Amino acid sequence: MIDVKIAQIIDSTGAQLLRGGDQALARGVSTDTRLLEGGEFFIALSGPNFDGNAFAREAARRGAAGVMLRGPAAEVSELVADLPEDLAVLVHEQPRRALSDLASWHRERLAIPVIGVTGSCGKTTTKNILVELLALRRSVVGSPSSFNNDIGVPHTLFLADRRTEALVVEMGTNHPGEIAALCRTARPTAGIITNVGASHLEGLGCVEGVADEKGELARSLPEDGFCVLNADCRWTSKLRSMTTARVISFSVEGEGDLDAGDVWFHSGGTTMVVDGREVTFPLLGLHNVQNLLAALAACLGLGLTLDEVLPAVSRLSGGRRRMERIDAGDMTVFDDTYNANPESARASVRVLAGLYGYRRRVLVLGDMLELGELSAELHHAVGVEAARAGIDLLVCVGDLTRATAAGALEGGLDREQTLHYPDLEAALGAVCGELGAGDVVLIKGSRRIGLERLVERVVADAAERGGAQ
Repeated sequence: MIDVKIAQIIDSTGAQLLRGGDQALARGVSTDTRLLEGGEFFIALSGPNFDGNAFAREAARRGAAGVMLRGPAAEVSELVADLPEDLAVLVHEQPRRALSDLASWHRERLAIPVIGVTGSCGKTTTKNILVELLALRRSVVGSPSSFNNDIGVPHTLFLADRRTEALVVEMGTNHPGEIAALCRTARPTAGIITNVGASHLEGLGCVEGVADEKGELARSLPEDGFCVLNADCRWTSKLRSMTTARVISFSVEGEGDLDAGDVWFHSGGTTMVVDGREVTFPLLGLHNVQNLLAALAACLGLGLTLDEVLPAVSRLSGGRRRMERIDAGDMTVFDDTYNANPESARASVRVLAGLYGYRRRVLVLGDMLELGELSAELHHAVGVEAARAGIDLLVCVGDLTRATAAGALEGGLDREQTLHYPDLEAALGAVCGELGAGDVVLIKGSRRIGLERLVERVVADAAERGGAQ
């Protein structure tokens, strides 16, 4: 964790010292007083619905080594007067920018590989897999959860210290220029772009805009670095042209530098052959094969061998609400409610279609957000694919999924197999009655839809039904 003197914070951010000494040492940086530990430096970020300055007193009460308030100085004089006299108080007109500047300064002190991970889907899982693999041989730090924006990336950098040997940084985006800004802060020496697809189109316009934005990671890499690309993605040639770094490609179609063959799915997860080695890991789906290949390719780029990192694959996890399997009484539920876009929704359809030994395969799909003008078309296409993949029952939740239901009917499902509920509340009251013993149910939707509530209802109902037998 970062050790930083108040004077270094001032020098790196241009903040003004209002009161207190500049030689105090902070152990860590916090932007959330609920998580602040004694000795950390508090930066008061603000947003549309909160004012970080209002939490300065709480930061002091919890033992902060110092605070940075949003200025100018004249506007915070009364607040400063209420703070302990021995507390270092700084002011900055843009604390969010100061956070990035401080993280960039700390990055300069780290003479280690920094691997940036982005993509339309799979970036969090790929990041988690890579951290797990590297941990066998290196002291590695990775982004907690999905710390992938201009607040999360600095916090990830702050977790690295002199003992860290590798740093894995997740990078997300929903508007042009965000990846480039994150790269200026983190200065990655290597990168992984998992794929390019239809995500965040409201901000990025079109899939080519997504490719341009994700490609900023490739563009930022030094010549002596490397970039891991998905050879099966139609945008890879464009991404390859955007970097001077060495490219390492992966593929499930035999077109990459590192390929997976003889892939099959079973109750224990997935088995495949990589470079002549049979590999089994406890995740389902071709998308997770690609995620693992991307992480393995990055390990090779860092000079490790497959034999050094493959022992870790048996304990991999997709993460909370990412195709998380729940044995719920007489049913099996897959909670994939962390988020959704057309790429990940199609991946979920393929996973569900490949599951056998169940009475019915049931897909519950909620609205996929931020798809802009192509939203109806993309929702419709997922419905068509679900029908043609052999899904037995499709349950659509939300106004946007009316197009999904229409696509499913066009693809061959009948009306008894295609249900639509206008919102989550309607679904909560009806979906459990449509499910039965022996079903396998996969529930997926954009995070803001809140389908995790439906998962909890389905699981509780199945448990109650099982207990009543």
